[in-house]
Amino acid sequence: MERTGHFKPTPGHFEVLNSSTGTNVTLTTETDEKQESFAFQVTLASVLGLITLATILSNAFVIATISQSRKLQTPANFLIASLAVTDLLVSVLVMPICVLYTVTHEWTLGQVICDIWLSSDITCCTASILHLCVIALDRYWAITDAVEYAKKRTQARAAGMVATAWIIAISISLPPFFWRQVKAGELTTCSVNTDHIFYTIYSTFGAFYIPTLLLIALYGRIYVEARKRILKQSPKKAGKRLTSAHLSTNSPASVASTSPLHCGRQELYSDSGSLGSDNQIRVTVSDSLLEKKRISAARERKATKTLGVILGAYIVCWLPFFIYTLLVPLCPSCFSAELFDFFNWLGYVNSLINPIIYTMSNEDFKKAFHKLISFRCCRR
Repeated sequence: MERTGHFKPTPGHFEVLNSSTGTNVTLTTETDEKQESFAFQVTLASVLGLITLATILSNAFVIATISQSRKLQTPANFLIASLAVTDLLVSVLVMPICVLYTVTHEWTLGQVICDIWLSSDITCCTASILHLCVIALDRYWAITDAVEYAKKRTQARAAGMVATAWIIAISISLPPFFWRQVKAGELTTCSVNTDHIFYTIYSTFGAFYIPTLLLIALYGRIYVEARKRILKQSPKKAGKRLTSAHLSTNSPASVASTSPLHCGRQELYSDSGSLGSDNQIRVTVSDSLLEKKRISAARERKATKTLGVILGAYIVCWLPFFIYTLLVPLCPSCFSAELFDFFNWLGYVNSLINPIIYTMSNEDFKKAFHKLISFRCCRR
């Protein structure tokens, strides 16, 4: 876009200005524009570089946390670790080169690097999206068929699901290579050829629209099942009730006893002035079965909220890009390089959000992460 000045010379002004003065004004304007453009490029490169670095570190910490904690090495967390590996590949193979290309808007790395970068971009981003489907499918089977699926939920089954996701991702990224044409002369742009509308439809539906419909269906079913479990948490069945009595006194001595009773949850307080001191006895009666149900219901609520956050973040990050990608072949005049870059980077941000959501919503991850950090600090 051309920049418009605040001063528009009239024919009379041109008569006053000599040729040297006019040259100086032109050079000054060009210098100011170059300085502003350079400052914008530096700022943009810094922001995108920080996003890339944060994505690398967050996914690397997830991988390190799972590998260092035996408690987290389960089939479900194996899928989360695989997602972190995929997002790490996005941040290492795709995002750094995209920073350079977004800032300069000129490709200077040649045809071979362009092909590798485009294939890595499509494959890794599609694999990341499909990993979300795999995790949702695993969660769906675990909550709807808990007993039977617990027997089938193995590392080998998780590895098979991950392999399937990568095969589908590769099958979506390969077709452009069959009609790629090597351009004569120096390559200045690097982008997927959108002339083949059928491939555009195939890739967008395979990489986003079909997985999104699957995610919505799975998370909808998971939400319904979770709600059913929460509603079933009623104190109709009485479990083993325990009562504990604690004697609080000014002296160091204290007494605690536990015995089974058959009564509701209650707290009793008794004061005694024996031995010349103020003693207070607190008796707590609780239903162990009810407590377990309350804890289970709280976990189900938290898991349901987490699923909602995951689905919402995924749709917000990727939906604009894939709508725009499908729209551009149908309306070439609608293309805007700046808008495309914004939507593209919004999709990349999902690789930064994924590890944050999955780890911050899991207490075991938090504990293992803090332990890992403290261990690293102590070694230093």
